[in-house]
Amino acid sequence: MRTLEPWVEPPLTAFLRESSAQLVLLMTASGQVIAQHGFIRSVDVMSCAALGAAIVASTGELARLLGIASLRHVVHQGGARRVLLAPFTMPKGSWIGLIVFGADTSIGLVQVFFTRLAADLHGAAPAPIPAPGLLAEQFEDELNASLRSLFGR
Repeated sequence: MRTLEPWVEPPLTAFLRESSAQLVLLMTASGQVIAQHGFIRSVDVMSCAALGAAIVASTGELARLLGIASLRHVVHQGGARRVLLAPFTMPKGSWIGLIVFGADTSIGLVQVFFTRLAADLHGAAPAPIPAPGLLAEQFEDELNASLRSLFGR
């Protein structure tokens, strides 16, 4: 298992133990990989992240066009491997989980364990740090300082 954020590892380890998932990819809605398990080649991780983010975005747009509030999960139940692609909300934006599991595992169980994973990740995430507000009286000074820095004057 590889993670960018150390607080992701405990909930992901519990999910892997409970769900019997073969491959797991956690990413932001833009496709930035947060954690992965089971992938051998980095090119597969990057390809799956890009495609997974695109599928979730296009599915969301399809739902909007059809007047559906949202489509929660995308599931492919073919052959020996099945795929769950599920967006979820985090304190700093939306994330996506891509889970590959065998035919011997029920999609319902994977969804239950994934819902728990999403809740555990949300609870473990550090609180977002609010950006300091720019006061109107500081705006001109900040703008001038940025322009001087940019143009070297």
